[in-house]
Amino acid sequence: MDREVFQEQFGLLGKSDSIRQVVDKIMQVSKTDITVLLQGESGVGKDVTARAIHGLSDRKHNDLVIVNCGAIPEGIIESELFGHEKGAFTGANESREGYFEKADGGTIFLDEIGDTPKNVQVKLLRVLENGEFFRVGSSKVQTTDVRVIAATNKDLWQLVEEGTFREDLYYRLDTVQIYLPPLRERQEDIIEIFRKFVQGFSTRYDSVFKGFSDEARELLVSYRWPGNIRELRNVAEQ
Repeated sequence: MDREVFQEQFGLLGKSDSIRQVVDKIMQVSKTDITVLLQGESGVGKDVTARAIHGLSDRKHNDLVIVNCGAIPEGIIESELFGHEKGAFTGANESREGYFEKADGGTIFLDEIGDTPKNVQVKLLRVLENGEFFRVGSSKVQTTDVRVIAATNKDLWQLVEEGTFREDLYYRLDTVQIYLPPLRERQEDIIEIFRKFVQGFSTRYDSVFKGFSDEARELLVSYRWPGNIRELRNVAEQ
């Protein structure tokens, strides 16, 4: 697939060298089942990148299951990921499959992987290595065939040194790393992305976009965008 067509299809906007490198790497690894670690600040588009990798892969006709590890309470994250049997804990009134079972044959995207508890990291390592896991409350080995994409806005190696993230899991996740640059590192893309967002919102809200004043262009490009593309999109909608 042509790079520009691919970028347009999956919303990976921009022509800067840094975003071209990201797209080239996505196109290189998508057809494999290799584990990918997406690294970058909040709002840079890690979820969009994960969808692009899945959408170009041989698993694209199966599910992409998105899991925000940082948003799941520590007490239930194991059950959410691996499922549980009836009676495994208070409130477990029936058996339930977890995200890894739901993603069987497809892709699982583990966002904010650095927030997973140590006891769950051990089980993630096992499922990454051989596809095996246990439901909570069961001694029966389950298997799943998934492609894993993980993402973090933290320095995972620093977490390893601090003792909150397993070193063996770090190396297993870090097979291929894709760094997603913040907007301030690709200022030449800001106007193009903003225009795309505004045109979309103009159509949705039946309004007219008349273009940029010189002052508006300068302000958009000079601002540091701490919230990155997510913030840029919100401003475009406003």
